[in-house]
Amino acid sequence: MTTSTPTPKSSFFRQMAIISMLFFVFGFVTWLNGTLIPFLQIACDLKETQALLVTFAFYMAYFFLAIPSSAILKKTGFKNGMALGLFVMAIGSLIFIPAAQQRAFGLFLTGLFVQGAGLALLQTASNPYAAIIGPIESAAQRISILGICNKIAGAISPLILSAIVLKNATAIEEKIKVAVSATDKAQLLDELASKVITPYVIMAVVLMVLAFLIKKSSLPEIDTDKEDSVDGVETAHKSSVLSHPHLVLGVICLFLYVGVEVMAGDVIGNYGRAMGMSLDTTKYFTTFTLISMLLGYVIGIFTIPKYISQQTSLKLAAILGLVFTLGTYFTEGYTSVTFIALLGLANAPMWPAIFPLAINKLGRFTKIGSALLVMGIAGGAILPQIYAQLKSQLHLANNLAFLICMLPCYAYILYYAMAGYKAGLKK
Repeated sequence: MTTSTPTPKSSFFRQMAIISMLFFVFGFVTWLNGTLIPFLQIACDLKETQALLVTFAFYMAYFFLAIPSSAILKKTGFKNGMALGLFVMAIGSLIFIPAAQQRAFGLFLTGLFVQGAGLALLQTASNPYAAIIGPIESAAQRISILGICNKIAGAISPLILSAIVLKNATAIEEKIKVAVSATDKAQLLDELASKVITPYVIMAVVLMVLAFLIKKSSLPEIDTDKEDSVDGVETAHKSSVLSHPHLVLGVICLFLYVGVEVMAGDVIGNYGRAMGMSLDTTKYFTTFTLISMLLGYVIGIFTIPKYISQQTSLKLAAILGLVFTLGTYFTEGYTSVTFIALLGLANAPMWPAIFPLAINKLGRFTKIGSALLVMGIAGGAILPQIYAQLKSQLHLANNLAFLICMLPCYAYILYYAMAGYKAGLKK
């Protein structure tokens, strides 16, 4: 793949600081979904299958907007594209105001889709940027550093939002259940829904300020359309981005990885509630998974590529994923939930390894390759829906539905780590 002209250390650290800030934003916004699912299930009086449309609306935006994002980046460049993505996310946050006032689930989903659209643009620009600003061999290490920023934000955000919107959640649920009249119930639900307005207004303001700061920043533009001497050998005879098997297999791998990440992070609360745990307890479960992921990123920083390669870390992570998934199935209660939280440790090295491995040596196809990989984030929309349907339509046990969703995904990720990442590449 194309690399940038070497820059002084101070410039590199400045670029990494800016991208790190963006990854913090990714994490903060993305991992609010774990709190929004139970919140909207109560406030909008939803079934579990409906509540899980939160992840569907959010992550499907990546599928529909990733390719347009690539086209937008061709016109705007990376830096302006990042600023635009932040602005679109701010608009999505503002949609929560009328959604809460009307207690309209459809409007909430619209706001989430718009936020996802902004993130699709932001991710399409920033991930290849992180891979390109230094040697490909240490790309996983850089993305692990960015992942720490992402997961620190992700661990904090559900705690903040749940403290605001799910305070005394169990007591609120009981009040709603015993409400004598429809009017009393509607009033309680309206009061609950209104709690989400202030945090999302604040978020919109912060996102707009960040958009302005990014646009005015010294972040340099990177040209990925020129082929260097190495990439020219790989790409000169290829007329389509789909002519790179390691990328195509990587898109599938990323799709499955994001699916298992969202299951471990956002669905873990529903998993606990299905076993009879209270919302006052389960609202913290997403944070446990993200702390586990944070530990995984720290390990990645100190071990990749000094002690193990990024493909070896991916292989070990996939094996851990298989082991922890089986642990979830064969245990019960808090032990089972702990195994799901530990999946964060297994998932942590995956994005940092999959993205640079899949985008390696794409040359002039880097932007569109990045867009295809970002489309793979739609896995976060699909896997929770499969899980919900297995339980509601086929009436499978909670742990069996979870196993069926997760085990094949980790098996494929293991295949990609062992062979798929080098498919079609010249030795």
